[in-house]
Amino acid sequence: MSSTRILILGALLDGPMNGYGVRRRLEVMGIESWTNVAFGSIYHGLSKMADEGLLEVVEAGKGGKVVYALTDLGREEFHRMLLKAWHELKPIVDPFQVAMTFMDRLEKQEILTALRGRMSQLRMYVDTMGHMSGVKVAHGAPEHVNENLGLQRAMLQAQLDWVEKAIPRIEADELP
Repeated sequence: MSSTRILILGALLDGPMNGYGVRRRLEVMGIESWTNVAFGSIYHGLSKMADEGLLEVVEAGKGGKVVYALTDLGREEFHRMLLKAWHELKPIVDPFQVAMTFMDRLEKQEILTALRGRMSQLRMYVDTMGHMSGVKVAHGAPEHVNENLGLQRAMLQAQLDWVEKAIPRIEADELP
């Protein structure tokens, strides 16, 4: 299932809009903090889903500005994908965990330097996510968007907790 597809279809639920409008709607929801959707892929996705009959072009303006609307098939596909996402458990792919697999290939000081830098970044992100609570809603996002931020903050906090425990273990030569 493509996160990009479900986000684009979901953004169009409330009415037709062009690619820029879809992008702005998704930005208000804060997707840049919890997805890896490239904004350029939105335009490609809109065109592809129009070709598939999930969207229809309702206006083709000057300069390539195209306005899209959901079709009945698009609404059905959105609903199917949404339910699937709620029921399907998938692992979160994190390059950091890939790097951890080979931590024994680094020098102790390299690992400690990297983890201390990571710890600093994680603290900043956890703090920032805490401050962002409510900001998105004030800018037009639905209230439940805060739940995504809360979940993201909890996942970052879990990683921070691990890093804070790992550093003393590495210093004591218990890891790797």
